[in-house]
Order: sequence, then C-alpha cells, then structure tokens
Amino acid sequence: MTRIAMITGAGSGVGRAVAQGLDAAGFATVLGGRKREALEETAAGLTNQTLVAPADVGDPLAVKAVFAQTAQTFGRLDVLFNNAGMGTPAIPIEELSFEQWQAIVAVNLTGAFLCTQEAVRMMKAQTPQGGRIINNGSISADRPRPHSAPYTATKHAITGLTKSTILDGRPFDITAGQIDIGNAATEMTQRMTQGVLQPDGKLAVEPRMDVRHVADAVAYMASLPLDANVPFLTVMATKMPLYGRG
Repeated sequence: MTRIAMITGAGSGVGRAVAQGLDAAGFATVLGGRKREALEETAAGLTNQTLVAPADVGDPLAVKAVFAQTAQTFGRLDVLFNNAGMGTPAIPIEELSFEQWQAIVAVNLTGAFLCTQEAVRMMKAQTPQGGRIINNGSISADRPRPHSAPYTATKHAITGLTKSTILDGRPFDITAGQIDIGNAATEMTQRMTQGVLQPDGKLAVEPRMDVRHVADAVAYMASLPLDANVPFLTVMATKMPLYGRG
C-alpha cells in the first residue's frame, strides 16, 4: 500500500527537499504552501502521485480544505511534515511591531497546531488507524540567536506541541517527532554566507550543509513502523557555532 505524506511549505527550501526525499522513498505526496506556482515546480520533479494544495496554514478553513482534498484523493494520511515557517528581521525586541509578532505566530505555531489537529482527526478515523507527525523545530527550539524572540518563542512552543502530540496520540497509534535543523543550505540561510550577528555582537560567516541531509533524516523518521519513533533529532552543519551559543 502506498503511503501518503503531506508537506507544508513545500514550494521551496527544506519543504521542497523533503518532498523530493519522501517521493524517492515511495510516498505519494500532498504539497501545501501559499504559492501554487512554486508548488507546481516542486511537483514537476516528483515521480509518484502528487496533490498540489495551496493554502495559508494560519487559516483554519483553508487547512480544513486541504485535509478534505487529501481524504478525497488518497483516502488516508500516513505522515504530516509541519514545515511552513517564517522569521522576523534581526532587530531588538522592543522595535518589533505587534503585527510582526502576530504574523510569525500565525504561521510557525498556529499553522502547525491547525495541521496537527486535522491530521489527528484524520488518522484516528482511518483504517488502519494511526500515523506520524514530524515537526520542523529548528536549532532555535533549543537556544536563540540574537534579536529572534518571536521565532525562538514559536520554535520552543513547537517542542511542547511535539511532546503533547506524542502523549495524546499514543492510544490511537499516532506519534510525533521533531527535527531541529542547523544551517541547511536554502534560500532562507543564504544570509549566513554574508555574515550574521553572533551573541558577542560580531558578524560572522557560518558554515552550511546540503539540504539533502535534512530530507534523508525526515525520510528515515517517516519510514519507521508506528511501533518505533524518533522524538527528537538534530541535523546541523558540523562547524556552525551552535555549541558556544549558551
């Protein structure tokens, strides 16, 4: 039986790489994201059946519609990769606007919650029952960069969502895991090559790693039988200055 995986934020970066990795592992995929054109570009590189499902993950009705499309097309969902996310400018906390705070919480935290909620509903109702939810936590789920309060707060919250999902999904063969990624080479981390602010106030270029290592790690987590789980996994550029940030 072909397994079905949904990837949010699948139009670029980590999301696109993970869609490619899961496709190579034999999954059919549901590609979520805001921009249909970008999702179509991802789909064009895949070999298994794909559903392109544009949506704003912070919109409850849009999220419900994506899961309804998934149920109609595939009849079940085996894996959800909660990946959609955004950051804020690296500016002092007192200079961030309320609107900036709300925007990042809506995508990074509320979006992950809404997708998890719908996935659990679907996984509980399907036969055979169960499934797996994998959250993109980020290195910032453990320790912050300077001037990153909204992003860091939402990523710490993802850790709580992961743990709660593991507990609450247990009776229904639903489990969850989290991958914390450090400096995968994507559009989002291009700024690392120019120098980013360090805790000591200096700017420093940071090493990056091939994003395919993230895709391989998620594919491993997704391919486990439901009686085994990787709750937390960190994959990072070896020489990035994570150890030393606190």
